Amino acid sequence: MTHDARALFPGKLFISTVLEALDTKTAMSGELARRYLQRAAMAGMLIGIFYATHYAVIAGIEEAGQDGSLYQVGRLVGAVVFGWALVLIYYTRSELLTSNMMIVSIGAYHRRTTWGRALRLLGLCFLGNLLGGLVVAVLLRFSTLLDGATGILMQEAVDHKLAFVTEGAAGWGDLLVRAVLCNLMINLAMLMVYNGLIKDDLTKSLVMIVSVFVFAFLGLEHSVANSVLFLMVGLEGGVHAGLAAANVGLALVGNFVGGGLLIGLYYAYANDDARYRPRGPSD
Repeated sequence: MTHDARALFPGKLFISTVLEALDTKTAMSGELARRYLQRAAMAGMLIGIFYATHYAVIAGIEEAGQDGSLYQVGRLVGAVVFGWALVLIYYTRSELLTSNMMIVSIGAYHRRTTWGRALRLLGLCFLGNLLGGLVVAVLLRFSTLLDGATGILMQEAVDHKLAFVTEGAAGWGDLLVRAVLCNLMINLAMLMVYNGLIKDDLTKSLVMIVSVFVFAFLGLEHSVANSVLFLMVGLEGGVHAGLAAANVGLALVGNFVGGGLLIGLYYAYANDDARYRPRGPSD
């Protein structure tokens, strides 16, 4: 019995699109490293601006309710607003660490890159994301935008994130699970954007907004967003550097599992027809 390989491996276009994107990213991170850092820095800046807006929206809506009854409404609206960060990152062709985890994993599986070059690309991307976040943090430090309820909410969020580290094994496991699910959602959205089935920009945008909404509303852990949050709050009132680094380190591991392994390697293998041999009529 014969089968149409296109029906058996419907994600081949997704894989080929990702590999083309990887070739561009690899070239830029090598020959045009400064330009690549600039693209990564813009992603960090967008994360910082929209994350601060996320908390400002929650604080504003909560204050409108006076007794705190609108807090959950604020979280809902804030999560939707934050979802636009991924849309702007995608359409400005900025470089975000967590989506690149999926891309380099697929490239390493198909031997279009080595793990050494993949780690270099991810390291450079993370550095750029941090630099962009630092720029936003410095700008906010010399403004009053984080004064009042917004700054209080962001400090509470930092305390909550650092508590995962101080709670021991149970907290570490909780943080890892949240980080895995976070990047699973982010890269599930990028899979749908790259697979060629969605043709219009509105649907692509909605997919990205919904994926970030899930991560923001559920309180999942994103290594870049956490890093930028720590920078913004740290410049305002101080953050324990060791605990923050531990949180980011665990989030990086979980994000790689969720995006690099559960989406990247998973779909690379599921759509690998290299060893597929269709059966003939006599089989």
